[in-house]
Amino acid sequence: MSLSDAQTATRAGTGPDWDLLRRRGKSLLVHGVVLALVAIMLLPLVYMVMMSFKTSTEIAQDPLGLPDSLYWGNYMAALSSMGYVRSVLNSMGITISVIVVVVFAGAMAAYPLARLQNRISRLIVMVMALGLATPNFVTITPIYVIFRDLGLLDSYLGIVLAFAALKLPLAVFFYTSFIAAIPIELEEAARLDNCNNWQIFWHVIRPLLAPVTATLSLFVMIMVWNDFIYPLLLLTDKDKLTVMIAVYKFVGNTGIDPTKLFPAAVLGSLPLLIMFAVFQRKIMAGATAGAVK
Repeated sequence: MSLSDAQTATRAGTGPDWDLLRRRGKSLLVHGVVLALVAIMLLPLVYMVMMSFKTSTEIAQDPLGLPDSLYWGNYMAALSSMGYVRSVLNSMGITISVIVVVVFAGAMAAYPLARLQNRISRLIVMVMALGLATPNFVTITPIYVIFRDLGLLDSYLGIVLAFAALKLPLAVFFYTSFIAAIPIELEEAARLDNCNNWQIFWHVIRPLLAPVTATLSLFVMIMVWNDFIYPLLLLTDKDKLTVMIAVYKFVGNTGIDPTKLFPAAVLGSLPLLIMFAVFQRKIMAGATAGAVK
């Protein structure tokens, strides 16, 4: 209700609807706070993109100002020296492979754990959940030694198996809680149609896992794409490097050159943003589908 509406209502003897005004004021306040938080979160990204189009002279003279013009030389130098396309394809292949392995292995492991309500199954779920609290630097040494003995170092299979082992506890934790909430009557009806356990899982349980699978895939995609330690230690062939390692080797560790750092950072995060934008609708559709499961 506007001020004129409130004055008109007051003259008419009915008075303004203060509850409506209060709700609208609260809504405007909430929207303002949300927009302010979004602006704060986007500020580093905007600054990174802005700096990537500056020359070294512009960065030194005015590090916080806008670029005089869009200088593409920084990006051309990065693309020619990083092996960018190859590293992006490596990261995409590794990430998608890890998601597939984690989703299928996690779902199949979680199904019996969710249905066998006994101490052993609960203990296994708790032990798997403890894997979520284990830092990466604790597991890197035993994984490196095991993979060295198995001949899996510097291979796509090795890095995929390493990431899958690290993310599998997260998948089991997600799927176990979700499957436990699925009514058991659905499985009993399938058994009346002479379905075995595998058929029940594949035809009854698996289609219902779309919401949690979308959420899990998003988490795994972000964690695998941004991981730095495991690709750095397990991959040495320059043709197998992920995009994050390519960015690191391009920028170097002896000094920080802003004309290399900012365009490399933009190029490193750009494919992940594009994949998220492309699959955002499916991710949101899968997440909201859980409300009507």
